[in-house]
Amino acid sequence: MRLDVGFVAEPPHPVNWNLLTADEARDEWAELDKWVTWLRHTYGLPASVIPPFWHRHAELVGELSALHLHWLCAYDPEQNGSAPSGWHRDFAETRQRLRDWVAASGTRLDRDRPTRQTAWPGEEPADPVEDIVIPDRAEDFRAFVEADVARRQAAEEAFYASLGVDPSTGEVPDDDDGSDE
Repeated sequence: MRLDVGFVAEPPHPVNWNLLTADEARDEWAELDKWVTWLRHTYGLPASVIPPFWHRHAELVGELSALHLHWLCAYDPEQNGSAPSGWHRDFAETRQRLRDWVAASGTRLDRDRPTRQTAWPGEEPADPVEDIVIPDRAEDFRAFVEADVARRQAAEEAFYASLGVDPSTGEVPDDDDGSDE
């Protein structure tokens, strides 16, 4: 099976998912999803290694994002010829970590649940988690990304509003009114 994934050609860079803007997140989600699809098809990976709902689990997103960056760097034309071999060695190790994350998260082929959280002494007990059946992975991914982008956009708008930015011009008001009192 050949997948034409159309990766974006840009220099590899680490992705801090916590700091992405809405636009950056939209692009990164699209790139990572294309690459994960390519990876699972190319290497015949089962759902116990890469489950359909990996995007709902920060631990899987972090692991796959790091593996993606490693792959981009290993196959960069400026890289040493042995870099792909190093990537495959590390990929073998990463597959075991992915299995561990999948088992801990509880995500399955046709259903998902939030990763269980353990409350420490003095913390509020964690909410109970229940499996939900998700019949369409692609639709779930689209809705998940749209919600993530909307959340980030709202945070950006709130930040700019706190600065008093004029939404029509994008200008920040001048705190110096020009008087020398």
